[in-house]
Amino acid sequence: MTFQISALSPAPFAPLFGLGDDELATHHALRRVADGPGFPCRVSLEDAEPGDTVLLVNYEHQPAPTPYRSRHAVWVREGATQAFPDPGEVPDQLRSRLLSVRAFDAAGMITAAEVVEGERLAPLAERMLDDPATAYLHLHYAKHGCYAARVDRA
Repeated sequence: MTFQISALSPAPFAPLFGLGDDELATHHALRRVADGPGFPCRVSLEDAEPGDTVLLVNYEHQPAPTPYRSRHAVWVREGATQAFPDPGEVPDQLRSRLLSVRAFDAAGMITAAEVVEGERLAPLAERMLDDPATAYLHLHYAKHGCYAARVDRA
């Protein structure tokens, strides 16, 4: 069984780039200029380049009405185009980081969780999605815990 990694849509974030810093704060967001590595855009699934304008936004990635409902920080690069990786493809941004992989059932309850180096994500994702109780996976950057992407059956 193969998998599909999904990036976030840029639509909910686009209006935030036109806001001033005080207005951004009311949306639990802040603006930064990338000054090196460490700004992984969740829309493009690429790291921001130095000089790129990015927002750090509190994003609800797990809206399920369970104890696992969750929000966390995500970086979004101004003008980013949504990535559409091929089925089974792990973008370099994910491949190069330590990931926490969390499997959820259709009700939004965790069924399994593991930590894996990104270059070993593909076989783990396939194995986790082989379990009929698993509806989808969430990827988080293991060090900071930030939400990275969603994984579904292709």
